[in-house]
Amino acid sequence: MVFSSDIFLFAFLPAFLAVYYLLPFRARSAWILLGSYALYSWWRLDFLWLLIAVSTAAYLFALAIARAQGPRRFQLLSVSVVLNLLALGYFKYANFGIESFNAAITAVGFQPFSWSPILLPIGLSFFIFHAISYLVDVYREEEPPTHNFLDFAAFIALFPHLIAGPVLKYNLLAGQFRARRHTLEKFSYGATRFMTGFAKKVLIADSIAPLVRAAFETPSPTFADSWLGALAYTLQLYFDFSGYSDMAIGLAAMMGFKFPENFNHPYISRSITEFWRRWHMSLSSWLREYLYIGLGGNRKGRGRTYINLALTMVLGGLWHGANFTFILWGAWHGGILALERRMKEANLRQPSPAWLTIPGTLLLVMLGWVMFRADNVPGALRMYRGMFGLNGIGLSDTLAWQVRGSELVTMLLAVALVFVAPWWGSRVGDVGGQLMRPRAATAATLTLMPLFVLAILKLSAQSYTPFLYFQF
Repeated sequence: MVFSSDIFLFAFLPAFLAVYYLLPFRARSAWILLGSYALYSWWRLDFLWLLIAVSTAAYLFALAIARAQGPRRFQLLSVSVVLNLLALGYFKYANFGIESFNAAITAVGFQPFSWSPILLPIGLSFFIFHAISYLVDVYREEEPPTHNFLDFAAFIALFPHLIAGPVLKYNLLAGQFRARRHTLEKFSYGATRFMTGFAKKVLIADSIAPLVRAAFETPSPTFADSWLGALAYTLQLYFDFSGYSDMAIGLAAMMGFKFPENFNHPYISRSITEFWRRWHMSLSSWLREYLYIGLGGNRKGRGRTYINLALTMVLGGLWHGANFTFILWGAWHGGILALERRMKEANLRQPSPAWLTIPGTLLLVMLGWVMFRADNVPGALRMYRGMFGLNGIGLSDTLAWQVRGSELVTMLLAVALVFVAPWWGSRVGDVGGQLMRPRAATAATLTLMPLFVLAILKLSAQSYTPFLYFQF
């Protein structure tokens, strides 16, 4: 069950919220946990045990770490983190490892091993990261361990962020589980954010998806094919994932929680460094705090700093999926981040106008997204050859008949929104998740309602289209 589905909109969510607000506050964590487990079980009941096991193990290990003294504390942390990584490695990377090994031994004449592919539980990467961050925070004594298992399990399973983030730290919500305010203003804001994200997903991302699929499946894409496909995916991914984040933040607000923002208009960034301060902000923060700093950050010399930057992004790419495309995508961004830092330290970066740096940064991002989207490295190289015009210039017959006028119009509107939204947000006061001013909120609701209804109608008519980040 996903947020953009009829059963969620018209059955699960209304029933969940009705019972939630009828219950006394002390019983709401239990209802959150029950509802979140029910939603997760809708996909696969047999994987619910994994979510429960991760939550229980993190809770017990954190208590043990807090009680331990000396080297014992680090030993317990190591065991707990390794267990989480083993679970992540088995379900997410075993297929990749076996396939790579079989490819290697087949190339030298040996018979491949027979095996049954392992199914990846949805949301695994996210709730594993939640558990690891909590354990590390307790070890660092940045967060006291909670003795309330119900609240902690509800945090891990909290359905707005369970499947695809944002990646949250327990200390951001611990106080909110103990006490939070429920107001009509907060609920209205949450509903508005949810409708915004729903419209982004259904009306924009899903409308562009067929064009993206057609472009990336074209056998010999031309210059026009490749750039049209790359631009379409750049827009689809942003409106799909930022739409999910809006829906998650909105659902949380409707329940009285405040989630941190996950996007801050990343496509107007003037550098890749700035881009990663604006794109998937919760993951960027997690990678910086638990990987980059854990590797030594910038404390071990200039050369090591560049290596740490690159390695953090490579591991961040691998977190997205078990495929060489994600590793290369991470290396692309890591290399650019290291280069930008080197130029900054050497005072080689001169101030440049926005009309030059914003398109330049977006170009680098788009080139990376091609590798991110491709099914494999040869598929990405096929697109890159087309982007350099090696297969011709104009739109190919293979793709031309699949391009619809509605998709091109949607793309134009999406581009406009990418650049108009920052200006609009600053005017209405919707910056950093703050509640909009009353007039702006009323105008936003009146504008969104017909779009929300249109999105519901479109959703009923189209086939199932999961969020892109569900695969990670």
